[in-house]
Amino acid sequence: MSWFILFIAGLLEVVWAIGLKYTQGFTKLTPSLLTVSAMIGSFYLLSVALKELPLGTAYAVWVGIGAIGTATAGMLFFAEGVSTLKVVSVMLIVAGIIGLKLAS
Repeated sequence: MSWFILFIAGLLEVVWAIGLKYTQGFTKLTPSLLTVSAMIGSFYLLSVALKELPLGTAYAVWVGIGAIGTATAGMLFFAEGVSTLKVVSVMLIVAGIIGLKLAS
């Protein structure tokens, strides 16, 4: 269950990272509230997952999910461009997360 909670925490990290784009420096109320809510939820769920999971592994997986999700969203929805190097780099992060999961 801790891995599932960590996964949801990582997804919320993607939500708040994308949300930052819409807050316009926290000058837009609704996007700011949604972004801060996602931040709080993400940190809370990470803290819950850390009750059972090793700190280094859980944190790296959480950051990795956020990085993969945010990079993918940028390429798919924000016209940040897709290149072979970007895709391979994201796949290396995925491989790292799988390795950390298998090692724990």
